[in-house]
Amino acid sequence: MSTDAADLASLATLLADETRAAMCLALLDGRAWTAGELAAHAGVARSTATEHLDRLVGGGLLAEERQGRHRYLRLADASVAHLIEDLSARLEPARTPVRGLRQATVSAAMKRARTCYDHLAGELGVAVADALTARGLLDQRGGFALTGAGVDWLTAEAGIDPAALRQQRRPLARGCLDWTERRPHLAGVAGARLCERFLEQRWVVRIGSSRAVKVTPAGRAGLRELLGID
Repeated sequence: MSTDAADLASLATLLADETRAAMCLALLDGRAWTAGELAAHAGVARSTATEHLDRLVGGGLLAEERQGRHRYLRLADASVAHLIEDLSARLEPARTPVRGLRQATVSAAMKRARTCYDHLAGELGVAVADALTARGLLDQRGGFALTGAGVDWLTAEAGIDPAALRQQRRPLARGCLDWTERRPHLAGVAGARLCERFLEQRWVVRIGSSRAVKVTPAGRAGLRELLGID
């Protein structure tokens, strides 16, 4: 077996466990979680969670930071988030019926709008990408690329600092296949900065501790004026 094949198999093994997969999916909200929070989310004991987290950190999928008694975990970088989201998008839609009002409400909220690591996803994320494309600001033909007008729009209309767009280790625009809409939304530096801007302006706000976000009244008015999104 080649070294590359062995490394790929090792990476796949990290996500082949349901507990580790649940932890990685939770961290797609882009925030750092404590080991205790991830243990509770996955429904396992702290000692069990520690074993799984050590494997994920050792495999390069998670990064850790210690502050006092607390151990904080996050996805190692944006490429890990894209890997997990891309894998999720290739799953068959769940055929198990939703049980209970709470589960139905959470599922609907995630479908409408959520964060995918540091950018917007769901119906809202796809709507933003479509609106940018319709205005000639984003070119989706043969890949995702901001046009010259799109770069100007981000700084002049969306109010994003030009310096914040200059990150050479990450593409300015990237298509990320949305796992609920089965269509791409905008990732990359541009997607991250837009999401950050919308959160700062409180056009979108987080719903509890989940990845789901909701558009505020100010956001509805702002998105309609900025991009024509109703």
